[in-house]
Amino acid sequence: MLVKVIRNVLGYSIAAVDVATRGRGMKRSPEAQAAVDAELQQLALYQFTACPFCIKTRRAMHKLGLQVEKRDAMNNAEARQELEQQGGRIKVPCLRIQKPGKQDVWMYESKDIISYLQQRFG
Repeated sequence: MLVKVIRNVLGYSIAAVDVATRGRGMKRSPEAQAAVDAELQQLALYQFTACPFCIKTRRAMHKLGLQVEKRDAMNNAEARQELEQQGGRIKVPCLRIQKPGKQDVWMYESKDIISYLQQRFG
């Protein structure tokens, strides 16, 4: 119980510092940003607010100027159930990549997610 409280306090503190210290995100022309935004409709990030790896992933998304839909797998029972049933396990961060006509890809490691986003949108 005490460990959980300490972890939450530290996690939310790190999340607050992250938001306060973020720089500007990548700037694109309005046309290029519209094209990126259209592609982002196929992505969703399952995450916990205070998870350090989720914070790292959100920070990278911010730097790339990406507004990916975020789903709170800790407090939203529906998102948590989707993550477990369709993704295979409750582990965050997890990027869901929907590909029309194909099976969804569930990417679990923050390092892999950031690398994928940098290659695709960087």
